[in-house]
Amino acid sequence: MILKIIVADNAGFCFGVKRAMNQTIDAIDKDHNKKIYTYGPLIHNHQVIDKLESMGVFAIEDIKKAQDKTLIIRSHGVPLNFYDSTHEHNIQLIDATCPFVRKVQKIAKEYYDKGYNIVIVGNPKHPEVIGINGWCNNQAYIIENLEAVSKLESLNKICVVAQTTITQELWNHVVEELEKKSTTLKTFNTICTATIERQKSCAQVAQMVDAMIVIGGYHSSNTQKLVQISKKYCKNTYHIETAEELPLEEIKKFDKIGVTAGASTPDWIIKEAIHKMNNTENNDMMNMMEEYEKSFKVLRRGEVVKGTVILVTNQEIMVNVGYKSDGIIPKGEISNDPSINPRDIVKEGDEIEVYIVSTDDGEGNLLLSKKRVDAKKDWEELEESEGKNNVISVKVLEVVKGGVIAGYKEIRGFIPASQLSTSYVEDMKIFLGKELYVRVIEFDQKKKKIVFSRKAVMEEENQVKRRMLWENISKDKVIEGEVRRIVDFGAFVDIGGVDGLVHISDLAWGRIKHPTEVVKVGDKVKVIVLDFDKEKERISLGMKQLTKEPWETVEERYHVGDIVEGKVLKLVDFGAFVEVESGIDGLVHISQICDRHIAKPSEEIHVGQKVNVKILDLNKETKRMSLSIKEAVEDTNEPNLEQINQDEPTTIGEILGSKE
Repeated sequence: MILKIIVADNAGFCFGVKRAMNQTIDAIDKDHNKKIYTYGPLIHNHQVIDKLESMGVFAIEDIKKAQDKTLIIRSHGVPLNFYDSTHEHNIQLIDATCPFVRKVQKIAKEYYDKGYNIVIVGNPKHPEVIGINGWCNNQAYIIENLEAVSKLESLNKICVVAQTTITQELWNHVVEELEKKSTTLKTFNTICTATIERQKSCAQVAQMVDAMIVIGGYHSSNTQKLVQISKKYCKNTYHIETAEELPLEEIKKFDKIGVTAGASTPDWIIKEAIHKMNNTENNDMMNMMEEYEKSFKVLRRGEVVKGTVILVTNQEIMVNVGYKSDGIIPKGEISNDPSINPRDIVKEGDEIEVYIVSTDDGEGNLLLSKKRVDAKKDWEELEESEGKNNVISVKVLEVVKGGVIAGYKEIRGFIPASQLSTSYVEDMKIFLGKELYVRVIEFDQKKKKIVFSRKAVMEEENQVKRRMLWENISKDKVIEGEVRRIVDFGAFVDIGGVDGLVHISDLAWGRIKHPTEVVKVGDKVKVIVLDFDKEKERISLGMKQLTKEPWETVEERYHVGDIVEGKVLKLVDFGAFVEVESGIDGLVHISQICDRHIAKPSEEIHVGQKVNVKILDLNKETKRMSLSIKEAVEDTNEPNLEQINQDEPTTIGEILGSKE
């Protein structure tokens, strides 16, 4: 009879442990002659620790021993103040804290700073729990069992987190009891999803077999949990660290044996145990390997498979695809848009399709890609868009020589500078990060070449706008437009696919030397249609006509005898023209500039000078105003008779007194 062996899914190294191992091996490879230390045993597995020691990696408990050396923080993490201590001892630090554990640490710190009482469900002696407690000033209440909850005093605000390797059952019971002891309870189920899956598959296998073999360190918390779960469903449960500890005589009597392993158990120890069990029945190595490998998916490069998201960080996504190790999607394989945060794309628990980039990226990781799966669908959409001449939306990602790179979902295409607009673009950087409507003008999937055109879309839009404009244009119609171009004689305004000219004389009622005194390119302005020629496609526009002509109401604001401030606009032989407001100016005759004889106005005043003038005459009909600078000065300097009468002595005594 052939022994049937069923290996549980997710048995062996978890992502966090595997990541710590890879960082350690990488550090060894960089300098074979350098001693490397880990703060505590890297993992709870004596065989792995012995192997690491043979490679020059040693576990220490006192960081002083790592003075001026390299020290690795294991996946369990450390208290927050530990980092300060390493700086004091000039230690080169490699932080291999598991991302799941780091998430718990950050939650503990955040809510401790907000004034919450932190409760950690877990083993108070476990290094992970000690580390988490160190992120909340070592003030956390640590709950290991339900009895500890009953001893806990009632608290106002509680934030509860979990050691990543506890059972879901313990978490549920503790939270239920804590709800009775707090007015405000924030719960964060931080049990590692890989741990949950490992425990679920362990329970499933334990119910199917005659005996369970649990492989892992005797001090490993997550392995101990697997032993508890196995015993719940299978009374013949054996906890071993190595294949040498297998109870071979006892397991001979069983037909079906289940195998699972803790997160710190490497694949080679699992294979060794399976090999030894199979040899008791004289099965060859090939049969043993088949039994082991059957429990996992066989993945090949280029395959597209479905998986479940188990962790999301700012830099990567971890996915369980049913393989012997979890897969990693690095940020560069999530999207072509560098501004996208992975947390905005997926969340833990989501099912997604991934592309197998490599089953081993050189560091033992299963390397996955999301963008390559998305890209395949995106190419199909682009091909359809090109065939139907559809308008699509793209995002400008970067400026390159001769144009910009724009992304349609996960496809990067090129927009030549000549296709960015219907007019010349001086600075292409203004388009960075913007969404543009384009058409596909060149498509070659084999060469991975795609060219977009925004100009084509704009030209079509302008054609429609022009047709609508000419159908609805009329004299005196007021339209909103945008200043496109400025010349010495006026400004061209786009009023809907057609540029009309506002002559410099129609920009403002006052005298201006250049249109830039009134408008600039890009301004949104209201204009009135003065005249148009549909055949020649010419339109004359006005801006000043939208406001009242200043001379119409001049008598409401100015009267003969008023003294007002003005600006010298122009000098002529017979005097100077002074503007009292935009659109209204008057003549100061040369004889009215000052009280002495002058040959020319420039002897006393200059263009641009601000002066006070007195209105001598005002004629609304002829739009003329006579002004005087001389009289304005005289009126301003005229002595106050009342003040003089008050200040002068009025009696003989006062006069004589003042002379003395």
